[in-house]
Amino acid sequence: MAKIEMVNRRLPEWLTIRLPKPDTIQQVEQMMRTARLHTVCESARCPNLPECWSKGSATFMILGDVCTRHCGFCAIKTGKPLAVDAEEPQRLAEIAKQMGLKHIVVTSVARDDLSDEGSGQFADTIRALHATIPYAIVEVLTPDFKAKTWCIQRVVDAQPEIFNHNIETVERLQTIVRPQARYDRSLAVLRKVKELNPAIYTKSGMMLGLGETHDEIIQTMRDLRNAGVDALTIGQYLRPTQRHLPVQEYVHPDQFKEYQQIGEEMGFLFVASGPFIRSSYNAIEFSRRVMAERLAKVGAVDS
Repeated sequence: MAKIEMVNRRLPEWLTIRLPKPDTIQQVEQMMRTARLHTVCESARCPNLPECWSKGSATFMILGDVCTRHCGFCAIKTGKPLAVDAEEPQRLAEIAKQMGLKHIVVTSVARDDLSDEGSGQFADTIRALHATIPYAIVEVLTPDFKAKTWCIQRVVDAQPEIFNHNIETVERLQTIVRPQARYDRSLAVLRKVKELNPAIYTKSGMMLGLGETHDEIIQTMRDLRNAGVDALTIGQYLRPTQRHLPVQEYVHPDQFKEYQQIGEEMGFLFVASGPFIRSSYNAIEFSRRVMAERLAKVGAVDS
Protein backbone atom coordinates (compact mmCIF):
# COMPACT_ATOMS: atom_id res chain seq x y z
CA MET A 1 0.00 0.00 0.00
CA ALA A 2 1.28 3.46 -0.85
CA LYS A 3 2.19 5.65 2.11
CA ILE A 4 1.48 9.36 2.44
CA GLU A 5 3.36 11.26 5.11
CA MET A 6 2.32 14.50 6.79
CA VAL A 7 3.84 17.53 5.09
CA ASN A 8 3.42 21.12 6.28
CA ARG A 9 3.56 23.54 3.39
CA ARG A 10 2.74 27.20 2.96
CA LEU A 11 0.46 28.05 0.06
CA PRO A 12 2.43 29.43 -2.90
CA GLU A 13 1.46 32.78 -4.39
CA TRP A 14 -0.41 31.22 -7.33
CA LEU A 15 -2.80 29.53 -4.90
CA THR A 16 -4.04 32.65 -3.15
CA ILE A 17 -7.56 31.72 -2.20
CA ARG A 18 -10.23 33.67 -4.05
CA LEU A 19 -13.07 33.85 -1.56
CA PRO A 20 -16.61 34.11 -2.93
CA LYS A 21 -18.54 37.26 -2.13
CA PRO A 22 -20.63 36.77 1.04
CA ASP A 23 -23.79 38.07 -0.63
CA THR A 24 -23.37 35.55 -3.47
CA ILE A 25 -23.00 32.69 -1.01
CA GLN A 26 -26.04 33.90 0.95
CA GLN A 27 -28.14 34.10 -2.20
CA VAL A 28 -27.16 30.59 -3.24
CA GLU A 29 -27.80 29.14 0.20
CA GLN A 30 -31.21 30.76 0.50
CA MET A 31 -32.34 29.56 -2.91
CA MET A 32 -31.09 26.02 -2.36
CA ARG A 33 -32.53 25.65 1.12
CA THR A 34 -35.91 26.99 -0.01
CA ALA A 35 -36.02 24.30 -2.69
CA ARG A 36 -34.52 21.68 -0.34
CA LEU A 37 -31.61 21.20 -2.73
CA HIS A 38 -27.85 21.04 -2.35
CA THR A 39 -24.98 22.26 -4.51
CA VAL A 40 -21.37 21.22 -4.29
CA CYS A 41 -20.54 24.86 -5.05
CA GLU A 42 -21.98 26.38 -1.88
CA SER A 43 -21.47 23.48 0.49
CA ALA A 44 -17.73 23.51 -0.25
CA ARG A 45 -17.51 27.34 -0.40
CA CYS A 46 -15.83 26.88 -3.75
CA PRO A 47 -13.64 29.85 -4.79
CA ASN A 48 -14.87 29.42 -8.35
CA LEU A 49 -18.56 29.83 -7.43
CA PRO A 50 -19.14 33.45 -8.53
CA GLU A 51 -17.45 32.90 -11.90
CA CYS A 52 -19.31 29.68 -12.69
CA TRP A 53 -22.71 31.03 -11.65
CA SER A 54 -22.22 34.21 -13.63
CA LYS A 55 -21.57 32.08 -16.73
CA GLY A 56 -24.80 30.15 -16.27
CA SER A 57 -23.40 26.95 -14.79
CA ALA A 58 -23.97 25.27 -11.43
CA THR A 59 -23.38 21.86 -9.88
CA PHE A 60 -26.31 20.33 -8.02
CA MET A 61 -25.88 17.44 -5.60
CA ILE A 62 -28.79 15.00 -5.55
CA LEU A 63 -29.61 12.16 -3.15
CA GLY A 64 -28.86 14.22 -0.06
CA ASP A 65 -25.62 15.47 1.45
CA VAL A 66 -24.55 12.39 3.42
CA CYS A 67 -22.19 9.94 1.69
CA THR A 68 -21.77 6.21 2.35
CA ARG A 69 -18.06 6.30 1.52
CA HIS A 70 -15.05 7.75 3.33
CA CYS A 71 -12.64 9.21 0.78
CA GLY A 72 -9.46 10.76 2.11
CA PHE A 73 -9.80 13.97 0.11
CA CYS A 74 -13.49 14.80 0.38
CA ALA A 75 -15.16 17.12 2.89
CA ILE A 76 -18.70 15.83 2.38
CA LYS A 77 -20.02 14.25 5.57
CA THR A 78 -20.44 10.50 5.82
CA GLY A 79 -23.01 8.41 7.62
CA LYS A 80 -26.50 7.01 7.09
CA PRO A 81 -28.19 8.85 4.19
CA LEU A 82 -31.80 9.97 4.09
CA ALA A 83 -34.49 8.31 2.00
CA VAL A 84 -34.61 9.12 -1.71
CA ASP A 85 -36.82 12.14 -2.44
CA ALA A 86 -38.97 11.37 -5.48
CA GLU A 87 -39.82 15.05 -5.99
CA GLU A 88 -36.20 16.21 -6.03
CA PRO A 89 -35.63 15.85 -9.82
CA GLN A 90 -38.47 18.21 -10.74
CA ARG A 91 -37.60 20.72 -8.01
CA LEU A 92 -34.06 20.80 -9.32
CA ALA A 93 -35.24 21.33 -12.88
CA GLU A 94 -37.50 24.21 -11.87
CA ILE A 95 -34.70 25.95 -9.94
CA ALA A 96 -32.29 25.49 -12.85
CA LYS A 97 -34.86 27.08 -15.17
CA GLN A 98 -35.48 29.93 -12.73
CA MET A 99 -31.73 30.61 -12.62
CA GLY A 100 -31.50 30.63 -16.40
CA LEU A 101 -28.80 27.96 -16.44
CA LYS A 102 -27.39 26.86 -19.78
CA HIS A 103 -25.27 24.02 -18.47
CA ILE A 104 -26.37 21.98 -15.47
CA VAL A 105 -24.03 19.58 -13.73
CA VAL A 106 -25.70 16.94 -11.56
CA THR A 107 -23.60 14.99 -9.10
CA SER A 108 -24.34 12.99 -5.96
CA VAL A 109 -22.93 11.44 -2.87
CA ALA A 110 -22.20 7.71 -3.14
CA ARG A 111 -25.29 5.69 -2.24
CA ASP A 112 -24.00 2.17 -1.66
CA ASP A 113 -27.09 1.64 0.50
CA LEU A 114 -29.38 1.63 -2.54
CA SER A 115 -29.81 -1.40 -4.79
CA ASP A 116 -29.55 0.82 -7.88
CA GLU A 117 -26.67 2.88 -6.41
CA GLY A 118 -28.76 6.02 -7.02
CA SER A 119 -28.81 5.58 -10.80
CA GLY A 120 -32.60 5.88 -10.98
CA GLN A 121 -32.53 9.34 -9.38
CA PHE A 122 -29.87 10.43 -11.87
CA ALA A 123 -32.04 9.23 -14.76
CA ASP A 124 -35.17 10.95 -13.41
CA THR A 125 -33.24 14.20 -12.92
CA ILE A 126 -31.83 14.15 -16.46
CA ARG A 127 -35.30 13.61 -17.92
CA ALA A 128 -36.81 16.35 -15.77
CA LEU A 129 -34.11 18.81 -16.89
CA HIS A 130 -34.52 17.94 -20.57
CA ALA A 131 -38.29 18.32 -20.32
CA THR A 132 -38.11 21.62 -18.42
CA ILE A 133 -35.12 23.24 -20.19
CA PRO A 134 -34.98 21.55 -23.63
CA TYR A 135 -31.87 23.34 -24.89
CA ALA A 136 -29.72 23.06 -21.76
CA ILE A 137 -26.68 20.82 -21.64
CA VAL A 138 -26.97 18.22 -18.88
CA GLU A 139 -23.76 16.81 -17.45
CA VAL A 140 -23.81 14.08 -14.82
CA LEU A 141 -20.88 13.49 -12.48
CA THR A 142 -21.60 10.05 -11.06
CA PRO A 143 -20.14 7.69 -8.50
CA ASP A 144 -18.91 4.38 -9.92
CA PHE A 145 -22.21 2.50 -9.32
CA LYS A 146 -19.87 -0.43 -8.50
CA ALA A 147 -19.62 -0.69 -12.30
CA LYS A 148 -23.03 -2.39 -12.49
CA THR A 149 -23.91 -2.37 -16.18
CA TRP A 150 -27.65 -2.05 -15.59
CA CYS A 151 -27.11 1.03 -13.40
CA ILE A 152 -24.88 2.67 -16.00
CA GLN A 153 -27.41 1.73 -18.69
CA ARG A 154 -30.21 3.42 -16.74
CA VAL A 155 -28.33 6.74 -16.73
CA VAL A 156 -27.17 6.41 -20.33
CA ASP A 157 -30.76 5.71 -21.49
CA ALA A 158 -31.79 9.11 -20.07
CA GLN A 159 -29.30 10.62 -22.56
CA PRO A 160 -27.20 13.15 -20.67
CA GLU A 161 -25.05 15.14 -23.06
CA ILE A 162 -21.96 14.53 -20.89
CA PHE A 163 -21.22 11.60 -18.57
CA ASN A 164 -18.49 12.45 -16.07
CA HIS A 165 -16.87 10.07 -13.62
CA ASN A 166 -13.64 11.05 -11.89
CA ILE A 167 -10.64 8.75 -11.67
CA GLU A 168 -9.35 11.22 -9.01
CA THR A 169 -5.75 10.00 -8.73
CA VAL A 170 -3.17 7.57 -10.09
CA GLU A 171 -3.55 3.82 -9.64
CA ARG A 172 -0.91 3.49 -6.88
CA LEU A 173 -2.70 5.96 -4.59
CA GLN A 174 -6.29 4.74 -5.03
CA THR A 175 -6.42 2.71 -1.81
CA ILE A 176 -5.50 5.77 0.25
CA VAL A 177 -7.32 8.49 -1.64
CA ARG A 178 -10.58 6.58 -2.18
CA PRO A 179 -10.37 3.19 -0.46
CA GLN A 180 -13.90 2.08 -1.38
CA ALA A 181 -13.31 2.61 -5.10
CA ARG A 182 -11.01 1.01 -7.65
CA TYR A 183 -8.96 2.35 -10.54
CA ASP A 184 -9.99 -0.41 -12.94
CA ARG A 185 -13.63 -0.05 -11.93
CA SER A 186 -13.65 3.66 -12.79
CA LEU A 187 -12.10 2.96 -16.18
CA ALA A 188 -14.71 0.25 -16.74
CA VAL A 189 -17.54 2.72 -16.04
CA LEU A 190 -16.22 5.24 -18.57
CA ARG A 191 -15.57 2.53 -21.14
CA LYS A 192 -19.06 1.08 -20.70
CA VAL A 193 -20.74 4.45 -21.29
CA LYS A 194 -19.06 4.69 -24.69
CA GLU A 195 -20.03 1.11 -25.53
CA LEU A 196 -23.67 1.76 -24.65
CA ASN A 197 -23.93 5.12 -26.44
CA PRO A 198 -20.92 6.46 -28.37
CA ALA A 199 -22.75 9.78 -28.88
CA ILE A 200 -22.50 10.69 -25.20
CA TYR A 201 -19.38 12.65 -24.33
CA THR A 202 -17.37 11.16 -21.49
CA LYS A 203 -15.27 13.12 -19.04
CA SER A 204 -13.01 12.47 -16.07
CA GLY A 205 -10.90 14.42 -13.60
CA MET A 206 -7.68 14.13 -11.61
CA MET A 207 -6.22 15.86 -8.55
CA LEU A 208 -2.48 16.49 -8.32
CA GLY A 209 -0.35 17.00 -5.24
CA LEU A 210 -1.04 13.73 -3.42
CA GLY A 211 2.35 12.17 -4.09
CA GLU A 212 1.92 10.97 -7.66
CA THR A 213 4.84 11.01 -10.09
CA HIS A 214 5.03 12.59 -13.54
CA ASP A 215 5.07 9.19 -15.23
CA GLU A 216 2.05 8.03 -13.22
CA ILE A 217 0.09 11.10 -14.28
CA ILE A 218 0.89 10.50 -17.93
CA GLN A 219 -0.07 6.83 -17.62
CA THR A 220 -3.40 7.76 -16.03
CA MET A 221 -4.11 10.20 -18.83
CA ARG A 222 -3.23 7.49 -21.35
CA ASP A 223 -5.51 4.97 -19.61
CA LEU A 224 -8.40 7.44 -19.67
CA ARG A 225 -7.89 8.20 -23.33
CA ASN A 226 -7.73 4.48 -24.14
CA ALA A 227 -11.08 4.13 -22.34
CA GLY A 228 -12.54 6.60 -24.85
CA VAL A 229 -12.72 9.60 -22.52
CA ASP A 230 -13.33 12.84 -24.45
CA ALA A 231 -12.66 15.53 -21.83
CA LEU A 232 -10.22 15.76 -18.94
CA THR A 233 -9.85 18.13 -15.99
CA ILE A 234 -6.68 18.33 -13.88
CA GLY A 235 -6.47 20.44 -10.73
CA GLN A 236 -4.54 20.95 -7.50
CA TYR A 237 -5.63 18.99 -4.44
CA LEU A 238 -6.24 21.31 -1.48
CA ARG A 239 -6.74 19.83 1.96
CA PRO A 240 -10.27 20.58 3.26
CA THR A 241 -9.43 20.04 6.95
CA GLN A 242 -6.64 18.64 9.14
CA ARG A 243 -8.51 15.32 9.15
CA HIS A 244 -7.99 14.89 5.42
CA LEU A 245 -4.97 13.77 3.43
CA PRO A 246 -2.08 16.23 3.50
CA VAL A 247 -0.83 17.99 0.38
CA GLN A 248 2.47 16.53 -0.80
CA GLU A 249 3.17 19.08 -3.52
CA TYR A 250 1.84 22.36 -4.87
CA VAL A 251 2.19 21.89 -8.60
CA HIS A 252 3.39 24.95 -10.51
CA PRO A 253 1.00 26.43 -13.13
CA ASP A 254 3.60 25.80 -15.85
CA GLN A 255 3.45 22.08 -15.08
CA PHE A 256 -0.33 22.15 -15.40
CA LYS A 257 0.06 23.80 -18.80
CA GLU A 258 2.40 21.01 -19.84
CA TYR A 259 -0.15 18.37 -18.86
CA GLN A 260 -2.80 20.23 -20.84
CA GLN A 261 -0.61 20.19 -23.93
CA ILE A 262 0.16 16.50 -23.49
CA GLY A 263 -3.54 15.74 -23.10
CA GLU A 264 -4.42 17.61 -26.25
CA GLU A 265 -1.70 15.74 -28.12
CA MET A 266 -3.15 12.47 -26.84
CA GLY A 267 -6.42 13.34 -28.57
CA PHE A 268 -8.71 14.54 -25.80
CA LEU A 269 -11.32 16.88 -27.27
CA PHE A 270 -11.06 19.17 -24.25
CA VAL A 271 -8.47 19.52 -21.48
CA ALA A 272 -8.69 21.97 -18.59
CA SER A 273 -5.57 21.91 -16.43
CA GLY A 274 -4.62 24.40 -13.73
CA PRO A 275 -4.35 24.90 -9.96
CA PHE A 276 -7.96 26.01 -9.50
CA ILE A 277 -9.51 23.64 -12.03
CA ARG A 278 -12.21 21.44 -10.57
CA SER A 279 -14.28 18.78 -12.28
CA SER A 280 -17.16 21.17 -12.96
CA TYR A 281 -15.17 24.40 -13.23
CA ASN A 282 -15.74 26.22 -16.52
CA ALA A 283 -17.81 23.24 -17.66
CA ILE A 284 -19.68 25.53 -19.99
CA GLU A 285 -16.57 25.87 -22.17
CA PHE A 286 -16.77 22.20 -23.12
CA SER A 287 -20.54 22.39 -23.46
CA ARG A 288 -20.14 24.96 -26.26
CA ARG A 289 -18.65 22.18 -28.38
CA VAL A 290 -21.52 19.87 -27.42
CA MET A 291 -24.07 22.58 -28.26
CA ALA A 292 -22.43 23.35 -31.61
CA GLU A 293 -22.59 19.69 -32.63
CA ARG A 294 -26.21 19.44 -31.47
CA LEU A 295 -27.20 22.47 -33.56
CA ALA A 296 -25.32 21.07 -36.53
CA LYS A 297 -27.26 17.82 -36.28
CA VAL A 298 -30.57 19.69 -35.99
CA GLY A 299 -29.66 21.75 -39.06
CA ALA A 300 -28.82 18.61 -41.00
CA VAL A 301 -32.18 17.06 -40.13
CA ASP A 302 -34.12 20.23 -41.01
CA SER A 303 -32.42 20.51 -44.37
